[in-house]
Amino acid sequence: MTDCSERCARIRLLVLDVDGVLTDGRLLFDAEGRESKSFHVRDGHGIRLLQDCGIEVALITARYSQALAHRARDLGIQRVYQGSVDKIVAYTELLFATQRREEEVAYMGDDLIDLGILGRVGLAAAPADAHPEVLARAHWIAQRPGGMGAVRELSEEILRVQGHWGGIMARALGQV
Repeated sequence: MTDCSERCARIRLLVLDVDGVLTDGRLLFDAEGRESKSFHVRDGHGIRLLQDCGIEVALITARYSQALAHRARDLGIQRVYQGSVDKIVAYTELLFATQRREEEVAYMGDDLIDLGILGRVGLAAAPADAHPEVLARAHWIAQRPGGMGAVRELSEEILRVQGHWGGIMARALGQV
């Protein structure tokens, strides 16, 4: 088993940055200043697949967005840390709340603000278009950019390594 596979095998909690990971990083505002975000449905499905297999998903973001609050509720993500400029503080709270060890945690981030957490987790992941400093420190890099299926790729990698993929495919094909 490769180093990355060994890391994936231990994951029980996936933590995601939002802007640049679950979205493409662009901030969209209407004429009244209301923010909107675009989320890829495949990323959401990957999150659901992880949850169905007992892997918890949490979000840590430096910004606050009502659109994100709605999306998190839609996906059943209960641990959402918004407005976390110091992401390490939120990450430490999350570890305490979930009673997870760092080697059981995967984190996907895309920019310098994510480096502190990426350096501590068992599996540091990045979308293809992440900042070069993030890419240099990642254990795993998606082929797709943030907001365009990178989270789904990571979800499938973890599920394959942990042996869940065969059952997921059997259900999808109506064989179970």
